[in-house]
Amino acid sequence: MASENKISVFNTMSRQKEEFKPVNEGKVGIYVCGVTPYNEPHIGNARPFVTWDTIRRFFKKCGYDVRYIQNFTDVDDKIIRASHEQHVTWKDIADKYIDAYFKGMDALNIRHADVYPRVSETIPEIQEMVAGLIDKGYAYELDGDVYYSVEKFNGYGKLSGRSLDDMMAGARVEVDERKKNPMDFALWKSAKPGEPSWDSPWGKGRPGWHIECSTMSLKYLGKTFDFHGGGSDLIFPHHENEIAQSQAYLGDAHSFARYWVHNGFITIHEQKMSKSLHNFFTVNEILEKYPGEVVRFFILQTHYRSPLDFSDERLRDAAAGLARLKTANDNANELLKNEGGEGESAAELKKTTHEAHEKFYEAMADDFNTALAISYLFEAAKNMNVYYNDIVNKGAALDRENLAAAKADFDDMAEIIGILEDKAESGSSDEDAKIDALVNERLAARKAKNWARADEIRDMLKAQGIVLEDSASGTRWKRA
Repeated sequence: MASENKISVFNTMSRQKEEFKPVNEGKVGIYVCGVTPYNEPHIGNARPFVTWDTIRRFFKKCGYDVRYIQNFTDVDDKIIRASHEQHVTWKDIADKYIDAYFKGMDALNIRHADVYPRVSETIPEIQEMVAGLIDKGYAYELDGDVYYSVEKFNGYGKLSGRSLDDMMAGARVEVDERKKNPMDFALWKSAKPGEPSWDSPWGKGRPGWHIECSTMSLKYLGKTFDFHGGGSDLIFPHHENEIAQSQAYLGDAHSFARYWVHNGFITIHEQKMSKSLHNFFTVNEILEKYPGEVVRFFILQTHYRSPLDFSDERLRDAAAGLARLKTANDNANELLKNEGGEGESAAELKKTTHEAHEKFYEAMADDFNTALAISYLFEAAKNMNVYYNDIVNKGAALDRENLAAAKADFDDMAEIIGILEDKAESGSSDEDAKIDALVNERLAARKAKNWARADEIRDMLKAQGIVLEDSASGTRWKRA
């Protein structure tokens, strides 16, 4: 285990930090609510998945065996409406935007979940759970529809912290005067013309929204698992309803998820991002202006529970900060290409980087505080840059062994944050060879004091997004 720190988690259920105690020793089970694939994923969608990818990476580094499940709601009113508008099937819409999801999230360096269950592939298990809730008296059937009776579950409202009366006032509920209580929610919906449907004991129909996540999490993680995550907008009604139906079905008020973890909203000028306000940005739109690594770094520079205000200025700041980390990474890699002599010139660097590494883990162990953790990554980068300057510009002897140890700690921190992993965006080998040739031509021009040609090549490369860094040891290039 990389760190012996106790991990504390802010649990939405208890509204306080709790020490993490896994259901099964050495293992972590995580279920995160995924997207409804009816359009391009937006930056608000990206935040929970970047957050949970980072949490997952941290647990793995701490030695845990992590099982991560994330669903796709591929049967939904919005998908059906989009299919009618575009004159294609509901499955065509779902498949198209699931592909778009993976394209966007891959660009953000989000590692894939262990399983991505879909509603359409979980119908038998959903029907089994609905039937069980009817048998236990928690649900009732009305003309092919099945509803969950919220008044039957004594703990209804314990996650959101509101009484049933409070929730009925102003809550968005489906209008159906046949229901026993306006807050009762659909477990199964009877078939309507032009909608996907499946045979069931209650006639042809399709699942309601909430039942899918209960069924999928129980199927892939068991009756009790560690984490259930998602955006804070899911606390009510989605997660509240999941708890009610799952614990009623299992007959155990302590079953289902132990820790409920919710990320804050992304805002635009301190207003919640919303299509109706026309302040809505898709991931692809943002990726046209900024690399995925910058977007990921921007998201993680704010604690996951805090609101995150989106702006070009803040993205530019994130890009500048990431560039400083890349410079330190490249500087260390350049030095490590050389054979190290004897000496202890990097002994202090090894010590300070290891201290930063320990503080990084302490920050992550305190409710996954990536904002604080990143500050220690910057601290380590600053020290590595100072060491690079001592070697290159001051003639200090290279201490390769201690530098390598410091770089290993730096790499470990960067991997948890999910940056500096040199994906395909670094360019093809043919492109790199052309750039190398221009850099060498520029060096020859400088040596011949042909400053005009040297400047011309620099400007040419700059236009291609290539930045040159001259030092006493030569010239290095990188993509901006």
